[in-house]
Order: sequence, then structure tokens, then C-alpha cells
Amino acid sequence: MPKQPAFPGLRNAMKKKVTRRELFLAEMDAVVPWGHLLALIGPHYWI
Repeated sequence: MPKQPAFPGLRNAMKKKVTRRELFLAEMDAVVPWGHLLALIGPHYWI
């Protein structure tokens, strides 16, 4: 029968690893002024 992990081990087991994609997108959100960029593009964008 497998041994059950203790609470600290269980917390670490449930923690999700941050992917390179998620890290890249977080960095882009910090660097790019999205509001200003969307304000410039908005008038020229057709839906």
C-alpha cells in the first residue's frame, strides 16, 4: 500500500508548474502597454 504524503508534501504535489508560455505571457503583460496599443488599433479594426 503506498504511503500517503504529509500535508506539506501534498501542498507541493498540487502546485502547478509555471510553463514557459505562461511566463512569456506574464512578461509581455508587464512590458507592453496594451491599453495604448488597442486605442491606436481600434479605429482601424473592422469586426
